[in-house]
Amino acid sequence: MGNNNHKGDDMDIINIYWQGPVSLEDIQTHKELNDENEGYGVYQIYGTHPVYGHDVLLYIGKAARQTFKKRLLQEEHWWYNAGAEEMKIYYGKLIGKTPLEEEWEEMIAKAEQLLIHAHRPAHNSSNINSVKEKKLQNTHVLNWGSFRNLLPEVSSMRIFDETKEKCEDFFTLEN
Repeated sequence: MGNNNHKGDDMDIINIYWQGPVSLEDIQTHKELNDENEGYGVYQIYGTHPVYGHDVLLYIGKAARQTFKKRLLQEEHWWYNAGAEEMKIYYGKLIGKTPLEEEWEEMIAKAEQLLIHAHRPAHNSSNINSVKEKKLQNTHVLNWGSFRNLLPEVSSMRIFDETKEKCEDFFTLEN
C-alpha cells in the first residue's frame, strides 16, 4: 500500500489498516497494542446496546499520545457493562510514510473525528456535534483490513463541502 498517508495542497488522505478483534481481557497481553513505536491510531468498540442490539458499533476513539493499551485501559467503564465479555475491539494504524509526531497526532485526530461524524456510534454522542468542520475540510479516510461496519471510504467532501450543497440543490430541483 506504500506511501498512502499524505498531506497535499488539496486533500489529506489518511489510510488506516484495521486489525482485530481483541477482547477486553486480551488488552493486557496483546503486544501490538503496547508497541511504543507503532501502538497508536484509532480504535472501534463493538458490543451490546440496549436499543441497537448485539454486536454493534458502540464507540470510536483514538490513541495518539499514548499506546492503544494505555488508552483502552483508561476506558474502564466498558469493563462494567452488561455483556463486557462479548465486547470486541478493532484497532487501526495509519499506514504509509510516518510524518512528524505533531502531524501524526493531527491525522489521527482528524480520522477519529471524521469517522465519528460519519458513523455516529451511540457512545460518542457528546462528540458527534463537536466536529470542527474547518479542521476536517479536505480530509479523506480510506479503511483497509478488518474495518468491520465502518464505510470503506469517508470523505469530508460528502459532509461539509460546497459540492454536497450543490448536489443536494441539483437533486432537489430534479425531483
